[in-house]
Amino acid sequence: MSEEILAPMPGNIWQILVKPGQEVKEDDELLVLEAMKMENPIFSPIDGVVKEINVKEKDAVDVDQLLMTIE
Repeated sequence: MSEEILAPMPGNIWQILVKPGQEVKEDDELLVLEAMKMENPIFSPIDGVVKEINVKEKDAVDVDQLLMTIE
């Protein structure tokens, strides 16, 4: 089963901390989303492997936009 990681708010991708194929544990930090001049860490909701990253650093994203998939 895969888990889609969605943007919780509009903003810009500040930093991506994982790569496709990387194993992650629940609560590992995946990326940092800058919104309203604040850095907001996005954490993994599950243990798994990063399947796909759909954004790159400095991308502007909208609320509920797909950021990455973990399986």
